[in-house]
Amino acid sequence: MVGSRTARRLSRTLTRLSVLLAVLLGLSAGPAHSAQAAPAFKVLAFYDGTYDAAHISFVHEANSWFPQTASQYGFSYTATNDWSRLNTANLAGYQVVMFLDDYPHTAAQQSAFQTFMNNGGGFFGFHVSAFTTDTGDWPWYHNTFLGTGTFRTNTWGPTAETLTIGDRDHPAAAGLPATITSSVSEWYSWQNDLRQNPAIDILASMAPSTFPVGTDPNQSWYSGFYPVVWSNRNYRMIYANFGHNAMDYATNTTLSSTFASTQQNQLLIQGLRWVGGQSGPVTPPPSGSTGPVRGYGGKCVDVAGASSANGTAVQLYDCNGSGAQNWTVAGDGSLQALGKCMDITSGGTADGSTVQLYDCNGTGAQKWQPGAAGSLVNPQSGKCLDATGPSSANGTRLQIWTCTGAANQSWTLPS
Repeated sequence: MVGSRTARRLSRTLTRLSVLLAVLLGLSAGPAHSAQAAPAFKVLAFYDGTYDAAHISFVHEANSWFPQTASQYGFSYTATNDWSRLNTANLAGYQVVMFLDDYPHTAAQQSAFQTFMNNGGGFFGFHVSAFTTDTGDWPWYHNTFLGTGTFRTNTWGPTAETLTIGDRDHPAAAGLPATITSSVSEWYSWQNDLRQNPAIDILASMAPSTFPVGTDPNQSWYSGFYPVVWSNRNYRMIYANFGHNAMDYATNTTLSSTFASTQQNQLLIQGLRWVGGQSGPVTPPPSGSTGPVRGYGGKCVDVAGASSANGTAVQLYDCNGSGAQNWTVAGDGSLQALGKCMDITSGGTADGSTVQLYDCNGTGAQKWQPGAAGSLVNPQSGKCLDATGPSSANGTRLQIWTCTGAANQSWTLPS
């Protein structure tokens, strides 16, 4: 009798353990719908990052901006300066190849890229990735694929220009007006007239109203037709001539942002999504709206003492509807209050660089864009606007910091 009761207790214990184990296994496996969604497409971006401070600045900026944009629009972005990864086996895992500041120069890498494109892969290239003075090093790329032939001239110094949208029916141009304002760049012209090539679809070119282009009279364009963004109808590709920031070369200081133009960003994002096999317009970061920027602890972004003096601290404070908390989201990516811009002190890019009010000057220290988890990202540094501490006390100074997704880096812009 005692043995029988013991057996029953042991049986019940084993049953409970089996149920508990099943529950634990179920919890560890998790429901299928909780898994993170696969990216809509994968981008592999190649760069050198070794020649010309303006190109290097763009590469650094791109490698901060694109991961944020990828998070927002559901694709993945991987950057590498290892051009040996441009091979058929590796490219099989990606849908889009990007060239930021060069193109491949070995026969094996060139062959792998051409095969990738012939098999329906996507491509997005920038600025110097088309530069050559000798098309003989890769005739297919320069003459057939890009259609440019050799480099002819460039403008100087770097400038923002008005662009005419050439094909408003292309998915890259969805929702854009007839003309848009570019970000600052140095601009190239080419040996070949792309208008004479039936395979080339010109998406944007210099608007007649924008001339002269350049600030050096000896390196300016005064008239003519200059394509800036185009596609080759025989491939899923886009090339964009921008990607050269203005620089103070003596101090290696970046003076502009390639991603400062909301409208150019819309063209870029929509074009990249099309190259990646997606479609449909995107909503660009808000521009022209005015009101409070709300943040950590329900407080508002505030100019200390409502002072418009250069260097005045930007802080958190109880929302009060004053002019010191009335921010305008400008089309160039800046946030403006009291006639000045929200600015990173001394153009800093390190964690802890403080934020201040300063004369608007178009530099990368004054550019902000929405990022993941409600963040505001400074593309020049790749860092997020951050409430120091974290604290929501009145007077808490704002700074930039590595993006963490935390609540003290979450902001609501005026709509």
